Amino acid sequence: MSLRSCIVVMLFLVWSLRANADLYAVPPEITGMANDITTKIDQAIDNALSENKMPGCVVVVACGGKVIYKKAHGNRRVEPSVEPMTIDTVFDMASLTKPIVTATSILQLVESGQVDLNAPVANYLPEFRGHDKETITIKQLLIHTSGLTPDNALSDYENGWPDAYGKICNLKLLSVPGDRFRYSDVGFILLGEVVARVSGKPLDLYAAEQIFKPLGMSESGFNPNASLARRAVTTTKVNGEWLKGTVHDPRARYCDGVAGHAGLFSTADDLLLFAQAMLDARTPGPNHLFKPQTLTALTNSYNAAGSLRGLGWDKQSGYSSNRGKSMSSSAYGHGGFTGTALWIDPQLELAVIFLSNRVHPNEKGSVNALAGRIGTIAADACLKAQKTSALMQTKLGVDVLADRQFDLLKGKKVGLIANHTSRNKSGKPTHLLFDESPEVDLVALFSPEHGFAGSLDQSHIGDMVDPETGIAIKSLYGETRKPTPKQLEGIDILVFDIQDIGCRFYTYISTMGLAMEAAAEQGIPFMVLDRPNPLGGDTIEGPLLDRKTKSFVAFHSIPVRHGMTIGELAKMMNQERGWKTDLTVVPLTGWGRGQLLFDTGLPWRNTSPNMRNLTQAMIYPGVGLLETTNVSVGRGTDTPFEVLGAPWIDGPKLATLINSHNLPGVKVIGVEFTPASSKYAEQQCGGVNFIITNWEAFRPLDLGWATASSLHALYPKTWETERLHVLLSNDAVKTSILQTKSPQEISASYEKNVDEFAKRREPFLIYP
Repeated sequence: MSLRSCIVVMLFLVWSLRANADLYAVPPEITGMANDITTKIDQAIDNALSENKMPGCVVVVACGGKVIYKKAHGNRRVEPSVEPMTIDTVFDMASLTKPIVTATSILQLVESGQVDLNAPVANYLPEFRGHDKETITIKQLLIHTSGLTPDNALSDYENGWPDAYGKICNLKLLSVPGDRFRYSDVGFILLGEVVARVSGKPLDLYAAEQIFKPLGMSESGFNPNASLARRAVTTTKVNGEWLKGTVHDPRARYCDGVAGHAGLFSTADDLLLFAQAMLDARTPGPNHLFKPQTLTALTNSYNAAGSLRGLGWDKQSGYSSNRGKSMSSSAYGHGGFTGTALWIDPQLELAVIFLSNRVHPNEKGSVNALAGRIGTIAADACLKAQKTSALMQTKLGVDVLADRQFDLLKGKKVGLIANHTSRNKSGKPTHLLFDESPEVDLVALFSPEHGFAGSLDQSHIGDMVDPETGIAIKSLYGETRKPTPKQLEGIDILVFDIQDIGCRFYTYISTMGLAMEAAAEQGIPFMVLDRPNPLGGDTIEGPLLDRKTKSFVAFHSIPVRHGMTIGELAKMMNQERGWKTDLTVVPLTGWGRGQLLFDTGLPWRNTSPNMRNLTQAMIYPGVGLLETTNVSVGRGTDTPFEVLGAPWIDGPKLATLINSHNLPGVKVIGVEFTPASSKYAEQQCGGVNFIITNWEAFRPLDLGWATASSLHALYPKTWETERLHVLLSNDAVKTSILQTKSPQEISASYEKNVDEFAKRREPFLIYP
């Protein structure tokens, strides 16, 4: 390994363990950034200045805890006189007020139990009633699906806040709450009032005490004082006077400069402190902005009627052109009308701050494309460095155990639950590693569904003998699915090492759970050699099980896409099921929750006969739910789960209806296919092919709901849904499908349960 590579590894290891790191500038090559990152950003900014996109800007990029770019360009004022841009320039943040101040304040109040995200706004603002507004929730305001207008008349604000508030409360809705994404300043103005009512302090004072002061953001706030105003950008001319240190947004000006949607002033250095605080909040800390579970709720991806939004933050929507194209799905950010943008990518350990006054002098500047270009340059460089680091760092649980010379198994007779996916990073089977190690006495092997070689697709699998070691393989998908006392005789410790795919009804986690229960009953310790969730650990999707439902394909009450590793699931099930298993999890190293399998440097290995690539694994949680009905999901073809059809389906017609739901990250086309085996063997099926176009935006459960609702709309008598509940295991969602509700409506119906699960899983998470 080269010296530079060693340095990169050390920097990322240090960064992953830091809590309140000080950011300082270092040469780009030290953090693994491309040597020309500065040249690329400088060139992009010079081009924008020459095209009069803005008078000037300040840009800061930090990656891996180090500032790798920090420069001021151009001027902060060109009329009536020229004033050069400086690093310490104070900017009118405009709509960055929404996430930095208002959403942060709301989530702090949620964390303290004073606000409920799913409660009606009228619970906190009793005057906000009438015209069908009673059902609008705090969460709908945060993700812009309230149905409120983007902006009410400016004249409504001319007499100040009390009068403006009364007129807002009398507004009529433009759409049913939850039905459409419509970016609304009005919604955040109301949220600012919620903060004031609940906390007993006006929004500016609350933010000063609870956000800016604790973080050391000494140059941030509303209505900057004379000293800060002298360093402020000039924006526009109002009544013959240039605005400098006075908020640009006219509604905020009428509200004495303080509003939930606009009014914040800040500097690049202060925003860097805020970005660092957001990254720090991923781990517990006494002085952090939030608890980790609160940060997760704040920055998760929510389907806002076709757009992806966080709570107050943008993720991927029509407003995210200032987002770096190569940022990960965990990235969140926002822009401001005056020409500001902040994006944070936890997976890349990246913060990109772009601050300009593009509205000066004539309101004709345009910088979103530039901010997005800078974000892309930064993300590309950071991604390259991190992937290099990840390739060297990522280790499976079995690799970590091997590095320790299998010390946890020394002197014990070992039983191993494994299959063809049970291999170390370089591809050597776990059972051979155990068998060849002088420290391990491997005495028994156990296999799950599909058998030890992972090649059998049948309902009953018998015992066999491993030809390489001569050790008996005891099937846990035959006469029994739970190890019997006889099968466990002579075993001192039971080890589980199988690659799961992150879907509730994939049965390897059921096998693990039953084995844990059996181990507890026999007083045998249980060890899990952890592996990554190939679908990532950030995103949670789908309903939980009905309370009455438990089966081998519905083993534990978790969402369909749970976002947990097998080790984390083992911890959860052990506690929640009360098994009291003597459990040890040997964790991965070098894996973060935002990483999909292709981010880890690890290869894909078919997890079962019909799970042949990561695309199929990603689609499976949504499309796989439907295979208990009378449709083929592609078993018996070369593309299982990438297609769905039946002899009675008109493929193009079904594709058109599914596409009409405008699902992000996926396109559907009509196809014909003929399965060689399984359902509709040797029969030509009309159907659809699912194509992932954006991995970060794609949500498989929404695809499942869109497909199911479309099938029922087109074929209400032909599509047989009696067995839909087998894998779905949720009566309310099945009813919604049979009512042909939209994916957005179906997802909204269990959103609260998913939020509760996110909190429920927090104590069992191992990885940041």
